[in-house]
Amino acid sequence: MFKPTSIKSRLAVFAACAAFGVAAQAANITGAGSTWVYPLVAKWSATYAKQTGTQVNYQSIGSGGGIAQIKAGTVAFGASDKPLTPEELAKDGLIQFPTAIAGEDLVYNLKGIKPGEMILSGPLVADIYLGKVTKWNDPAIAKLNPGLKLPAMHITVVHRSDGSGTTFTFANYLSKVSPEWKSKVGADTSLSWPTGVGGKGNEGVSSYVQRIPGSIGYVEYAYILENHMSYARMINSAGKVVSPSLKGFQAAAANVDFTKASDFYVILTDQPGAESWPISGCTWQILRKNAPKATNEEVTKFFMWGFEHGQDMARSIAFGPLPPSTIAAIKTYWKTNLGI
Repeated sequence: MFKPTSIKSRLAVFAACAAFGVAAQAANITGAGSTWVYPLVAKWSATYAKQTGTQVNYQSIGSGGGIAQIKAGTVAFGASDKPLTPEELAKDGLIQFPTAIAGEDLVYNLKGIKPGEMILSGPLVADIYLGKVTKWNDPAIAKLNPGLKLPAMHITVVHRSDGSGTTFTFANYLSKVSPEWKSKVGADTSLSWPTGVGGKGNEGVSSYVQRIPGSIGYVEYAYILENHMSYARMINSAGKVVSPSLKGFQAAAANVDFTKASDFYVILTDQPGAESWPISGCTWQILRKNAPKATNEEVTKFFMWGFEHGQDMARSIAFGPLPPSTIAAIKTYWKTNLGI
């Protein structure tokens, strides 16, 4: 025979249902790609989870992996430091939008030479990565660094072993300043390297340079800050010696207008200006047009939260915020392409 449940039991059931409802509202977003942008996404996602209950699970696997995974539909968003062309986006039913401005630099492991003491130029870096300059006391390096005690030590070149937008940005810059690099190697997320050892991700390159005396590598600036690495100053397109900095990244970005570029396709390397950092770049988030609308809504909500509430966190690790006009253009772009 049926017996009415007690008020206590009913309250317990109600509480359980309410808890389930809250859990059901909390979403999980999956993303993968750029190791360059990982420090920023990690900072944003930790705070976003506390404020909204939505977990953003991001795999730092390299831009090539991020592009492959979003094309396959196995993640909600892919992140790449190499923008896809409008033609490629259209062919695969994708969209892309920028996240933040940043930059990368050369790091080295040389005893007695402090961060920022080494000066390098683009053509010289190209010759090092082509295997033409092999000793730290080479006359070409000594000419730019007359006050430094340069060792007669072999240069161990460190590069990325995975598909990488950081590599694309680096190689794109070298292609602009070295005709030989452009003709022999070119610029892409994966390259046929003339020399050196490969590390996976910005993390892998940073680790190799820290462990190998006499080594040189290229990494995103947030990793330089995090690991307290020795970095080079560079000669920019205006012939000025500049240090990597948020100000320098933003000076480079000031030369382009994201709002006038189809699908936000711009390249920030080797921009003019006395303060411009020569190896500046950006990360793009890539979404599928045919993904469930609710999924794309969660992704765009997260990044809009970052644009509106996460800029102090971005600046703390030298990621420059996008201009308000670009954020407004991104909102319009989402509405046009995703109906959001």
